[in-house]
Amino acid sequence: MRNYLAQLGNIKPTAEFKLITLLGEDLPGAVTVVPLRGNSGLSCNSTDTEQDEDKHAYRFSLAGVQLKFSAVAKPRGGLTIPAKGVGGDWIIKLPAQNYMHVPENEFAMMQLASMIGIPTPEIRLIALEDIGGLPEMGMLAGGSALAVKRFDRALGGRRIHVEDFAQVYNIYPDKKYEGVSFGNIANMIWILTGENGLKDFIRRLTFTILIGNGDMHLKNWSFIYLDGKTAALSPAYDMVSIIPYIPNDKLALKLYNTRHMQSISMEVFRKMSQKSQLPQHFVLQIVRDTVDEATTLWKENYRHFELSAHSLQCIDKHIKEIRL
Repeated sequence: MRNYLAQLGNIKPTAEFKLITLLGEDLPGAVTVVPLRGNSGLSCNSTDTEQDEDKHAYRFSLAGVQLKFSAVAKPRGGLTIPAKGVGGDWIIKLPAQNYMHVPENEFAMMQLASMIGIPTPEIRLIALEDIGGLPEMGMLAGGSALAVKRFDRALGGRRIHVEDFAQVYNIYPDKKYEGVSFGNIANMIWILTGENGLKDFIRRLTFTILIGNGDMHLKNWSFIYLDGKTAALSPAYDMVSIIPYIPNDKLALKLYNTRHMQSISMEVFRKMSQKSQLPQHFVLQIVRDTVDEATTLWKENYRHFELSAHSLQCIDKHIKEIRL
């Protein structure tokens, strides 16, 4: 995504401040970054300064494995990507270029998460041909995209602030798998959001283990500030089963002393709760309830999900191997 946007803006991918100039009008959350007119204070080489900003570059700043664009709903259905990419209230996540059917995978896992009570945004699985203004992205592994309603935008375009946990812990994105454990996050959520927030977090963490999502790193957990000042967990996002693509994948962060999903037991959650100063009985009961609900609903519904036979087999095998 960085290389694509830099090419459209005629700047180098490493030119951080020029990228901020290009993307700053539609950042996640309520922050807007704009250049100081007439005195940028930047020291750039001639390649950066000789080219004016491309007024029609697609501005969107969410990173990740999949290419993402901000979009708006068409009056008669479907979505369209505005020429400047600003003001959209949906996120379009395109198919990956090297992993098959990632949008279908995420759509199914988000549906299952919603079934067990995890807060999720509105989502749609949409054919690429129904997306207006889509740029040519080369070969993609599939014909559908995932559309996710932005929870950091309200009616009328009002911006709602969010911050991911890499921001919370002041950790740079390239260190998003390091330095913080799930126990650290649980403790912070318990202190700042109380019983309801902790319940939501433990349910999501248990679900992450059950579906084999090895990519729930620090940037895939966020606080949202609906009133501008009170922290709560944002709706869940980026819930994908990684197991069909990376067999035996590990957790993105440590849970007590392990990242191996198959080795996580109730005892691991008990020790994590003790170390993180959480109410042990409460945490363990949420884990049990989540396992019971998720496994039952998976058995009842997995045939209805738009997943390949390979993905279904891999996810089902993984769920049966979890020791919780």
